[in-house]
Amino acid sequence: MELSDSIVRNSYIYRYVSLNCCVNLNKFASVPLSGSSCAAVSLTRSKRRSRRRELPPSMETPPDGYRRNVGICLVNPSKKIFTASRINIPYTWQMPQGGAGEGEELRNAAMRELREETGVTSAEFVAEAPYWLTYDFPSQARERINRRWGTNYKGQAQKWFLFKFTGKEEEINLLGDGSETPEFKDWAWLLPERVLELAVGSKKPVYEQVMKVFGSYLQADADEGNCAGQNETEARVHVESAPV
Repeated sequence: MELSDSIVRNSYIYRYVSLNCCVNLNKFASVPLSGSSCAAVSLTRSKRRSRRRELPPSMETPPDGYRRNVGICLVNPSKKIFTASRINIPYTWQMPQGGAGEGEELRNAAMRELREETGVTSAEFVAEAPYWLTYDFPSQARERINRRWGTNYKGQAQKWFLFKFTGKEEEINLLGDGSETPEFKDWAWLLPERVLELAVGSKKPVYEQVMKVFGSYLQADADEGNCAGQNETEARVHVESAPV
């Protein structure tokens, strides 16, 4: 659908973007979720060891020198993932994430970050990754980031959470809850492979691991239609409009 088909609604433009990407979720399904869909992920010790030998570095406690952080994989009923483009870094798309306070319960931190960055409060907990994942800041950005924060971090250690979006899309507001400076300008529901394609290089190994950990949930309805005749998938992109 062309941009001319956009519709203006409550001072926002909803623009439909065609994504010619048919996903094969089998490649993401190597780490099964256990129990019901609302159970936390649990892996045997042997599986944890084998997972550590893959990318990226993973562990049960965050390593020294890395900022404690949470990541949020928010999926809609169609099992597409909420992804947003950053204001300050052009063409960079990512899932919501943010720092966890000292002593802050991690699931609460994930819900707080989701609310602060997207305005979303209608989200149901599905699963938690069983280990921490780390990524290093790009060398050209590390000094600038640490100067802004007054720290000396190598990168971030992330605990990832899977949530199901249960609200209406009108709830999504990239101004967040007003407590923090907005970070995103556009958003879309994307297939897992598309999320990986758009991820910045330093975060791509973490995103690959996140897709594997939550793969069995993302796979659940993947056979619906088996991608037959589904060469085109629509994602809704949210863009703030000029005054009308």
